[in-house]
Amino acid sequence: MKRIISNTSLLLTLVLSFSVAFAGLAQSQKKVEEIRVDAREAKEEFLKADWKMEKHFKESYGYVIFPNVGKGAIGIGGAAGNGVAYEQGAEVGMAKLTQVSIGFQWGGQAYREIIFFENKAAMDNFKDNNVELSAQVSAVAATAGASADAKYKEGVMVFTMQKGGLMYEASVGGQKFKFESFE
Repeated sequence: MKRIISNTSLLLTLVLSFSVAFAGLAQSQKKVEEIRVDAREAKEEFLKADWKMEKHFKESYGYVIFPNVGKGAIGIGGAAGNGVAYEQGAEVGMAKLTQVSIGFQWGGQAYREIIFFENKAAMDNFKDNNVELSAQVSAVAATAGASADAKYKEGVMVFTMQKGGLMYEASVGGQKFKFESFE
């Protein structure tokens, strides 16, 4: 009788463990799908703000869309967001953005960000987790016609679009990225 109870307990523990593991996986996949949908919507919003940006989507080797980046600061600031990476127009993986900054800054904001990669070498650097935006790389605010004069710097071009909030400071310097392939 003790052996039956022991085996039943073991079986119940295994079933519960697998259920928790698969629930976490399903939740993770659901989150990824939400980010993918948000990225497609963010692309449309960028194109509505500046239809000339279509040229960058077509001509760049690849790009990453971060549909929801949250940023906040009181002297010391931080930002984080998740996005989708595209190479030659096809989704190739997920990306995570983090940023820490120190200096005169205050407030909070939510924004979208797109990073275009000029060529395969720039995209490969990103995929190898070797891209970090320095203070010399500045973002262009996505407004009507703004993308027409935008230029690549070190193979990278960045656009941002404010979603909400008020922040005294608007830089992308110090951003770090982590890429995870779908493969």
